[in-house]
Amino acid sequence: MAVSVSFRTYLLEQMGQIRPVDSRRMFGGLCFFADGRAFALAANDTLYFKTDDTNRPDFEAAGMGPFMPFGDPARPMQYYELPVDVLEDPDQLGIWMGKAIAVAARAKTRTRSNPKRK
Repeated sequence: MAVSVSFRTYLLEQMGQIRPVDSRRMFGGLCFFADGRAFALAANDTLYFKTDDTNRPDFEAAGMGPFMPFGDPARPMQYYELPVDVLEDPDQLGIWMGKAIAVAARAKTRTRSNPKRK
């Protein structure tokens, strides 16, 4: 699940045009944060954004699938691959990032209000 230095740099440049973003190495890949919220991850030089029922249809309409680190289709993560053309278009990237950050904010709120939720 490695991420090359050049891909990390590219992602930080692209997303940094929209808003301040930082990254941390996690589980062999990278996790990206905005406003203290984990909204994206990268593995194998592929970027994935956090999803829920509000933005998952955008990814599915673009033909993108979920991140499956264990290779088991029954256990996908709630992160979907970002279309490359979105990553290269700052206007579209801003929209998709905003939605993913909002998903992360809602998830964090649910976790705080219901600590037993996993």
